[in-house]
Amino acid sequence: MFDRMLKPIHRWIWSDADRLVQKLLSFGETETDGGRDILRAAEVTSDPLLRRLYLEHASDEFRHGLLFRQRAASVLRESPGCSRPTFQADWLAPGGHGLDDVQVDRESDHSMLAFLHLSEKAAASRFTIYRDVMQNDPSTRAIFEEILHDETFHMNYTFKQLVRVSP
Repeated sequence: MFDRMLKPIHRWIWSDADRLVQKLLSFGETETDGGRDILRAAEVTSDPLLRRLYLEHASDEFRHGLLFRQRAASVLRESPGCSRPTFQADWLAPGGHGLDDVQVDRESDHSMLAFLHLSEKAAASRFTIYRDVMQNDPSTRAIFEEILHDETFHMNYTFKQLVRVSP
């Protein structure tokens, strides 16, 4: 994968405290926004099993957003002088799930599940790389590790449910 070839650049991007804070805050926002979309999916589905899974998924996304924001606050407290503008290189180290691209009210269960599955798979791939380049930041690495556990669950349940609702 292209991201894996760019590990040295990812390491550089994440090594700066200012960029770290900005990326964590951005991830926090993305996760929380995604949680809202998934909560809406739980409201509009007529499938009781999907509703339960979506509610659990939304809860995870809100928790991820909180974890990222709390870590950003910790880095700010630990890094005096942190907050000067920095080069972001977001195109090299994108974040989030891309849930802002979905119109939840217009999606069928199978299209929502397919979208979530692909989004979670992409996020898990990126978060694996970000975790791997965080050898010098065990606290941030632990957050990515925790979130990766959830991303794997989200990837697996969305695939399993997609097969169930649209064989």
